[in-house]
Amino acid sequence: MQVKEAVIERRSGVALWRQIADRMRREIGEGVLGSDGRMPPEMALAERFGVNRHTVRTAIAALVQEGVLRAEQGRGTFVEGRKRLAYPIRSRTRFSEGLAGQSRGLAADLLDHAVEAAPIDVARALMLAPGSPVIRLETRSHADGRPVSRARSWFDAHRFSGMAEAFERSRSITASFRELGLADYLRQSTTVTAQHADAGDLKDLNLSPGAIVLVTIAINVDTDGRPVQYSQTRFAADRIELHIPGAGMETGD
Repeated sequence: MQVKEAVIERRSGVALWRQIADRMRREIGEGVLGSDGRMPPEMALAERFGVNRHTVRTAIAALVQEGVLRAEQGRGTFVEGRKRLAYPIRSRTRFSEGLAGQSRGLAADLLDHAVEAAPIDVARALMLAPGSPVIRLETRSHADGRPVSRARSWFDAHRFSGMAEAFERSRSITASFRELGLADYLRQSTTVTAQHADAGDLKDLNLSPGAIVLVTIAINVDTDGRPVQYSQTRFAADRIELHIPGAGMETGD
């Protein structure tokens, strides 16, 4: 396949290495670069993009950190070859069930938790009075040893007292709900947006500056329609894609 000359916008305000990393990621996905599994030498990439080797090296290092490329000392740089996981957003959205069969190992950990007064948006989502006590959980999910998402979730502190402790034992929201007396719950709504990774994403998801994350804002309800969970989840876009059937869904710009 013939590779066209790459045009890099030097006055865009976006760092050159980030533009090159984004272009290489896209062309790897299109089969333009690395179609045989091996990336061209740094010098060839530097010539193609019209930059020095250090800039190309920085772009490659970012893609290695994000899991797109793999660098082998003395051999070169290779396309990692791991496909993005497909995570379905449906009426019963469960992390372990949604990724079943796509990963050899799924895990979650608790990053932080607290009981706090519900902010206005949280109170509205959970149908509570502003300032009502809520439990906030900060969690991270892994697939095959790679972090794929980080989430911030809120729960009514009166109804779900002990949620943090239950999650520490089970590492599962569904299992924690079950332990606290909620046998089933449904997805009421999900809003999806795309953003650049923030400082928390860089740290918790092992991303490089400028990486893209998919952000979902979701409300789960019990079978009587009462809100039980309000969450904001940030997915590493290079590692996971969201499959949306179209029901009960809103998408943001």
